[in-house]
Amino acid sequence: MLRIPSVTMATEVEIDDSLYSRQRYVLGDGAMQRMAKASVLLYGVGGLGIEIGKNIVLAGIKSLTVQDPNISSTLDLGTQFFLREEDVQKQRTRAEASVPRLSELNPYVSIHTLTTPLNDSTDLQYLKQYQCVIVTELPHSIQVKVNSFCRTSEIQFISADVYGLFCGAFCDFGDSFEVADPNGEEPKEVFIANVTKENPGVVTCLDNKMHGFETDDTVTFREVTGMTKLNNMQCKIKVKSPYAFSICDTSGEEFAPYISGGICTQVKIGKTVTSECLEKQLMKPDILITDFSKLELPISTHAGFTALHKFIESHGHLPNTWCSEDAGKMLTIVSEMKGQGMFQESGDISEEVIRLLSYTCRGSFLPLCAALGGIVAQEALKAITGKFTPLKQWLYLDAVDVLNKDDGENTQLFQAKGDRYDQLRICVGENILQKLQQLKLFMVGCGAIGCEMLKNYALMGVATQEQGQITITDNDLIEKSNLNRQFLFRPQHIRQPKSTTAAQAVRQINSGIRIEPQQHKVCVQTEKTVYPDSFFERHDIIVNALDNVEARRYVDMRCVTAQRSLLESGTMGTKGHTQVIVAHLTESYGSQRDPPDEEVPYCTLKSFPANIEHCIQWARDKFESSFTQKPNAFNKFWTANTDTTAVIERLSRSDPVDGAVQASKLLVFRPKDWASCVHIGRLKFEKYFNHKAKHLLHAFPLDTKISDGSPFWQSPKRPPTPIEFDAGNPMHLQFVIATAHLYADNNKITIPKPIDEQEIQKILLGVKVSPFVPSNKKIEVDETKTGNKEEVLSTDELEIAGSRIQSVLSSTDHVKALEKMMPANFEKDDDSNGHIDFITAAANLRGSMYQIETADRLRIKRIAGRIVPAIATTTAAVSGLISVELVKVVQGQPIEKYRNCFLNLALPVFLFSEPGPAERTVVKEGITFTNWDRWDIEGNPDFTLQNLLDKLKEKVGSEVTFVGHGTKIVYTTFMPGHRKRLPDKLTKLLKAKPGDVYMDLVVSFESMDDEDVGGPPIRYFFRL
Repeated sequence: MLRIPSVTMATEVEIDDSLYSRQRYVLGDGAMQRMAKASVLLYGVGGLGIEIGKNIVLAGIKSLTVQDPNISSTLDLGTQFFLREEDVQKQRTRAEASVPRLSELNPYVSIHTLTTPLNDSTDLQYLKQYQCVIVTELPHSIQVKVNSFCRTSEIQFISADVYGLFCGAFCDFGDSFEVADPNGEEPKEVFIANVTKENPGVVTCLDNKMHGFETDDTVTFREVTGMTKLNNMQCKIKVKSPYAFSICDTSGEEFAPYISGGICTQVKIGKTVTSECLEKQLMKPDILITDFSKLELPISTHAGFTALHKFIESHGHLPNTWCSEDAGKMLTIVSEMKGQGMFQESGDISEEVIRLLSYTCRGSFLPLCAALGGIVAQEALKAITGKFTPLKQWLYLDAVDVLNKDDGENTQLFQAKGDRYDQLRICVGENILQKLQQLKLFMVGCGAIGCEMLKNYALMGVATQEQGQITITDNDLIEKSNLNRQFLFRPQHIRQPKSTTAAQAVRQINSGIRIEPQQHKVCVQTEKTVYPDSFFERHDIIVNALDNVEARRYVDMRCVTAQRSLLESGTMGTKGHTQVIVAHLTESYGSQRDPPDEEVPYCTLKSFPANIEHCIQWARDKFESSFTQKPNAFNKFWTANTDTTAVIERLSRSDPVDGAVQASKLLVFRPKDWASCVHIGRLKFEKYFNHKAKHLLHAFPLDTKISDGSPFWQSPKRPPTPIEFDAGNPMHLQFVIATAHLYADNNKITIPKPIDEQEIQKILLGVKVSPFVPSNKKIEVDETKTGNKEEVLSTDELEIAGSRIQSVLSSTDHVKALEKMMPANFEKDDDSNGHIDFITAAANLRGSMYQIETADRLRIKRIAGRIVPAIATTTAAVSGLISVELVKVVQGQPIEKYRNCFLNLALPVFLFSEPGPAERTVVKEGITFTNWDRWDIEGNPDFTLQNLLDKLKEKVGSEVTFVGHGTKIVYTTFMPGHRKRLPDKLTKLLKAKPGDVYMDLVVSFESMDDEDVGGPPIRYFFRL
């Protein structure tokens, strides 16, 4: 029996939110706790195995045992990023060499090493200490044996391999595997407009909002008036339209007629998943389809993998590289298996797939290792947590479209040379390898995807020849929360630049990589200085590794202008996308736009919240207004108005001074010590959660009716209930302390550490709270109105402001009173700064005031901080898939060879599709252009606007109706005065400066239907 060495590198601990915060939003604390108690065995740490191990360790299980008897080789260096040339020279096993570097990824994971082989004579009893066993690089006969043992021992089993341009994975989680959360989505919730009394009852959503439910979903109800029987009841639904669904029979007497209100919420229901053993599944596989244009590929790959293992059993080795004879033997094996009844109901098997598998199986295409490594690691996390739906039961991916048919005729291009790039050379050939090594690539962003991309590039030899160059840029510094996904970074790198640190790390993977790190933002401000068009044009390809849509659109626009291809990818939790954008061939990123997010009306946030998200946004706005904007305004005012006497005199004459009223209020209420900060916190509580409610109820009593006679207070409007302050209530006290903390920070007041709650109670006893006095202040109820109104100040208000300033400055130290405040810069990941404490308390108190269900701190932090849930598995999968497309772009494949992908590892689902073609615009018959096209016009110092119009008319045959540059209109036929500009030189009209080589213009032409038609961008060269 094999025994685990008693090596412990970490003990079980509570969830470290500063490290795992982004992942917690993907998996949840229940799954994280189960992971913290789970042990996994990983057999084989070649290119695929190390990817799986890296992602599992980053996720944070209790322990990982790495078992691999193989000695490190030069061949491994092309796919195994934790091996070094020194490991090869010293003949270390892959397990021994990898474990120290794996251990650096996560201090909470214990990692063990085994260097004994797993074969027919192995006693498998040692596997019983693991919850999940993952095997790679094992013969099918051993896989079947291990799988059988795992099934009888209730251990989840996963096998996976990459052979050449093909990869595959198999999962068996037993006969009855409980899945607690099949998809990981937040339960959907809708407000109800009506419920009919019939069989079945039909629920209609309020304001024609789409419910997003699916037939057979289970829902529950609350806050329904009239038909109260529905409250807390669970029903299965049937969707009737995007705005309505049917439930149970509501025609009975127990269901009173519906009156109003109600919220319908989706109920998460678990499920049981059944798997078959590997031996059965080899004969009759259940394969996930990923690309509906290649329906024959999955079963062909499955047959090829099965034949490959039989070939090894018969010959003792893999088929030789690009050997036709061995490929013929593989086809014979497949034919024999079909004759034995295998794959009978699975469709046709492609001979070309079998041949390509045979030709390339001695290699390993690195991007497939990365992609499958992310996918398999996620399956392992499912196995130990029951979170998300397991793979049922096979997945196959391929990269056959990277091959150049012409190269395939010269098999010498694919033969090994004994260097670190042999695994890639066998797959794609020497010509493509050389192109990769000479590539000039610019990557924007060095976060999670950026780190994975750089690792892939280093292993693939991108930019390792003198002509090649990788330029990366990222203006961010490394934070602790990055370490959970951005695997090139370590704790000692915190607060260091991402780009320079990432560059140093990838040089350790491949010292030959030519990489230049920069720390600039790619934006309008750097467009003319750091990253002009000429910079983009110097590169062969651009890669986006960004985390927001606006930045992506900007880089895409620059790529279109520079006519450079772009690789785009992104993740959100278990979801990911890849998009390949090829100059002059495909549509660009900006060609498609998601619908804009629905904005919450100002009056809803201000006075009528309907859900906890509205309360969180209100609290976030309060934070920004009170602790950032007002201190900034205070500083700005007194910096601009240093003569306080002059300010007071102007205000006394009712002469407005911009910002004076607000600055005077801040001056008067500015706290002087910790006790006065607590005092303000108590008063703010009364204002926000007591007086505000009373003011609303004073303006709109509970029996208020609107113009049609219906109640004012009806769903989704909720009448507030004033909250009476209770110093013994932890939430009330948290709000006061967090508010005091922030005012103290604003005013550079020392905060006692630790904060003594008994001392706070004493201070609160001395606070005098004014009773509520009704006012005539208008409450906005129009959902179309915004809150950006200019406040009109009365004469009295200006004079009072002057008196305030006079009073404060005459009674206190002048310099101290006007000392600059310290505005708060919202930081969600620092739990000591009180920012999330304030927002959590404020949001939940507001929710309580409106009888809205409160939320926990973790959820509030995600919403207020606009945190994008993230996990390393999705990042690895996405980086691998987009790296496949890199190879295609480098060799200029036709559009049908490229693939965009949408994936969701939770389900799991993978949807590959051909990119959309570049949209073509017709100017007139015979003249068309795409968004990639640009017309260049050569000018001279005397070139006039009339010359430009003539040139364009000569090209198109139609009159020019508009010429623009940026936001400036240079010429339009709608303005008769513009005809006077025709003789003017373009250098004058465009305000050309010395050194300007060209400017890009926008033009429109006259069309047959009297509507202008836009032309392509015009690049006008001055030739000064």
